[in-house]
Amino acid sequence: MIILGLESSCDETAVAIIEVPEGAGLKETRILANEVFSQLEEHARYGGVVPELASRAHIRKIGPLLARALDEAAVDPNHLDGVAVTQGPGLVGGLLVGLAVAKGIALAANVPLAGIHHMEGHLLSPFLGGADADSLDFPFVALLVSGGHTLLLHVRGIRNYAFLGQTRDDAVGEAFDKGARLLGLGYPGGPAIEKAAVGGNPAAVVFPRIMLDKKKFDFSFSGLKTALKIHVASRPEGKMSGRELRDVAASYQEAIVDTLARKAVQACHHVGCRRLLVAGGVGANQRLRRRLVEVAEGAVALHFPPLSLCTDNAAMIALAGWVGLSSGSPLPPWSTLDARARWPIADICSTIA
Repeated sequence: MIILGLESSCDETAVAIIEVPEGAGLKETRILANEVFSQLEEHARYGGVVPELASRAHIRKIGPLLARALDEAAVDPNHLDGVAVTQGPGLVGGLLVGLAVAKGIALAANVPLAGIHHMEGHLLSPFLGGADADSLDFPFVALLVSGGHTLLLHVRGIRNYAFLGQTRDDAVGEAFDKGARLLGLGYPGGPAIEKAAVGGNPAAVVFPRIMLDKKKFDFSFSGLKTALKIHVASRPEGKMSGRELRDVAASYQEAIVDTLARKAVQACHHVGCRRLLVAGGVGANQRLRRRLVEVAEGAVALHFPPLSLCTDNAAMIALAGWVGLSSGSPLPPWSTLDARARWPIADICSTIA
């Protein structure tokens, strides 16, 4: 099957084409083309994503990206076996752009169209390649840390997900963005704080680790953000530089990654699973990866997508589309698919663990 994927839920416009040989599975997927346009520079001046600007950029870029992907993959649109598009959650304007293009292609090529939950794409992204793909297998616990999402799922098989927990307030990406703003480090916050923390002492400031109860797997980062705000306000003129800034950035980052690592490994032990998958943009944070190794202590195997597939991309959406299209389950008519700004992950989970 040859599947076209489209992603436009936030500030990356992406088009990809994958091929899954007949009778093959997730690990045999070939990425024929994977085009991504990042709007980072356009939004950086505002300290965050401006929805209207994002929508306009999607409109400008999705056509050229589609043409480039088809050319790179040497695929005629009439030879597609299906189209997959992010249906939600995300920014409505951006989602509508992707959905409009996807519906047009599906109609013209007379192929089925699958509306995909964005986080299911991240969940499947490690199967698309990298050193860990061959050894990754079900079941596993998934820590999904992307944009406004922080989730823990017990993944027992394809489309067999048990919900474990999620953030109660700020997602980890928001915690990084807001923390970077308080420290005057710019946007996006995750890479900015990670860079500023180099050479800093992660134990210099003891920031809180919230909701580390082993029987609960929800997250909360709003209190951590408040603690940073109070600390910054206590400094002369509310400013820091040099060694002090490095120490505070390292301490703030450590509080975030320590919370993520400890709760994720606790979840693995809770469900009796020895594999942990980490996906989403924050999964690229190198300190998070090292802290997970420390906390896992060899008892839990760690799996990550390639760095190029941590951030939003359409290859993961195409793969999720292949799962839906090959499952044999009936798909809703493409004409009924509409943007879902809010789409609880529990809606696609089979149970709540």
